[in-house]
Amino acid sequence: MSDKIYVGVDIGGTAIKVGICNESGDLLQTYEGPTETEQGTDAILSKIANYARHVVSESPYTWEQVAGVGVGIPGFMDFDKGFIKFSPNLPLTNVPLKDHLEAALNKPVRVNNDANVAALGEAWGGAGRGVSSVVCYTLGTGVGGGIVVGGRLIEGFSGMAGELGHISIVPDLEAIQCGCGKIGCLETVSSATGIIRMAKDAVERGDRTSLSLVETIMAKDVVDAAKNGDEVAQRIVSRAAFYLGKSMALVAVVVNPQRFIIGGGVSKAGEFLFSQIREVFQKYTQDKAQEGVDIVAAELGNNAGVVGAAGLMHNA
Repeated sequence: MSDKIYVGVDIGGTAIKVGICNESGDLLQTYEGPTETEQGTDAILSKIANYARHVVSESPYTWEQVAGVGVGIPGFMDFDKGFIKFSPNLPLTNVPLKDHLEAALNKPVRVNNDANVAALGEAWGGAGRGVSSVVCYTLGTGVGGGIVVGGRLIEGFSGMAGELGHISIVPDLEAIQCGCGKIGCLETVSSATGIIRMAKDAVERGDRTSLSLVETIMAKDVVDAAKNGDEVAQRIVSRAAFYLGKSMALVAVVVNPQRFIIGGGVSKAGEFLFSQIREVFQKYTQDKAQEGVDIVAAELGNNAGVVGAAGLMHNA
């Protein structure tokens, strides 16, 4: 049994997931409890501390073996101070989370954005295990991302490094406004939301597609239709793949990672999507920047946030 363990906390609007990792990034135990946002800030802070202690109490380990606690949370924050400026769907605004938890748990605490933390989880204990530099894309409601080099997250001057979904890549003639307010972001075409939007647009235009028979179109419906030969759906998935691959070509000459990892719901399209992304990446990336580089699926699923949060402390 390893003498040193790390506790990771993944805070969501519905549930708070906590887990224990060893020094190799293996997830040893988890526990999940409700967030219950309606109870307010103080209640959530208490839950975080209680759940962290609880997962250790249910394990073969002791609290004395905990080397630190890492926390992943959606929102805007000062990483160094662990100060939460604003978190969507959570009553945590202007909250000194790091200071509060260090006082409550008597352990060192580090806090970071949930997308960064998920990337670190995959890099440390998932599809990037053993690889020195990885770039992670999470294809969900939006396009999240994270860059890990030498086991460390690249955060940037104001914490905006790794915002891959907001690479401006779609040409103006076909671009729409992103939720961030800018035009032509990757997120507008390669997220689940973007795929659904393009499918709905096709149906409204009267394009001949089986998607017109679907009452509520989901990204999975578009992918399934594409796999079944629906030409409209195939064009939509190909467009999403094209801009993902092209964004990776840009990232490759800036970061030169050894591996790109793709997770999130859209990634479940599997090789049907990945093969198209790889083809575009190879076409648009300089030879030396793509040599030895692979593009793979994420492995940790919903556990990436917990593992990455623990990794904040391991890689401190």
